[in-house]
Amino acid sequence: VTENRSDLEDLHLYATPREQRFRRFASLEFEGQLYMTPYDFIQAVTSDEPKRKHEFYNAKSARENELNQILMETPPIWKGSSKLFRNLNEKGVISYTEYLFLLCILTKPHAGFRIAFNMFDTDGNEMVDKKEFLVLQEIFRKKNEKREKRGDEEKRAMLRLQLYGYHTPTNSVLKTEGEDLVPRSYWDTLRRSTSQVLFSDLAERADDISSSLSDTTLLVHFFGKKGKAELNFEDFYRFMDNLQTEVLEIEFLSYSNGMNTISEEDFAHILLRYTNVENTSSYLENMRCSIPEEKGITFEEFRSFFQFLNNLEDFTIAMQMYNFASRSIGQDEFKRAVYVATGVKLSSHLVNTVFKIFDVDRDDQLSYKEFIGIMKDRLNRGFR
Repeated sequence: VTENRSDLEDLHLYATPREQRFRRFASLEFEGQLYMTPYDFIQAVTSDEPKRKHEFYNAKSARENELNQILMETPPIWKGSSKLFRNLNEKGVISYTEYLFLLCILTKPHAGFRIAFNMFDTDGNEMVDKKEFLVLQEIFRKKNEKREKRGDEEKRAMLRLQLYGYHTPTNSVLKTEGEDLVPRSYWDTLRRSTSQVLFSDLAERADDISSSLSDTTLLVHFFGKKGKAELNFEDFYRFMDNLQTEVLEIEFLSYSNGMNTISEEDFAHILLRYTNVENTSSYLENMRCSIPEEKGITFEEFRSFFQFLNNLEDFTIAMQMYNFASRSIGQDEFKRAVYVATGVKLSSHLVNTVFKIFDVDRDDQLSYKEFIGIMKDRLNRGFR
């Protein structure tokens, strides 16, 4: 047992930061592959450490009948809500590639939902079936192969088994000749790779891939217990919107203590999480001095700010076009630029609070460059 535990701990050295986080929070193991429960996923995106000490070498092993029983309780897509993950709690299984997909969803604007759907709808019939969705597994697996750390092949094979459920690399279904550059993100990987799948042998191998993979909560939720249902855009959009709302609700409620608002200081704490800011106390002290009377931030204001963050790329482009990126800007300029670039309306109180957090020299101007750098870290929850 000691030897086995040591081997599994060593695997952490071969894992990327995302893989390490997944392994740290995943609490279920089936046939050698690690899975998160919906509770694990929520913890992984809202907490620094797992609340339950299970560690990757001590995940609970599930039997096939237990897994089937869990999946039997998965609701269909039309019964989805912004409490889906909280209601499922421990009664669900999420694979590593689905974990990456869900992280992509959390950082995308609503306008990106249609792009995401079209990426999966490879035959263009306005519906996504299970085979099309399973392209995700192959694309993310291929991307990770490019990122794998060189070294002990046996350890790397063990890591692949934990994350993907296979022992050795399979032949890629993507055409990668002459392709040296690794895309910047998993979202970029999806966008660039799904179109190539039409020209791959995936369609011919889809049944084999489907039969070799265990069903998961997402697959059952999207495509039914028999895997024959199809997903339309409206249901897909609702799922993505519900997931974003659920995670924000959980973060908000963890500070609100049952009230309708959180304090400006709590908002600052949430905003500065997962960022590269080392001395957060100076930002908090600056805000306390600038906002002596607490008014509070409502959930609507809280959500609107994170919708803006999901549109940060468009905002950045707009600021560069208007030459705002080279200088500090005032509250009115910032508020107008956010609306023009993203369509999101931020309340005057919310904008004032943001300025008071980041306006270190207290000239009522925001340093665009510093603000964008910090917010990119926060948007990607430390995994830029």
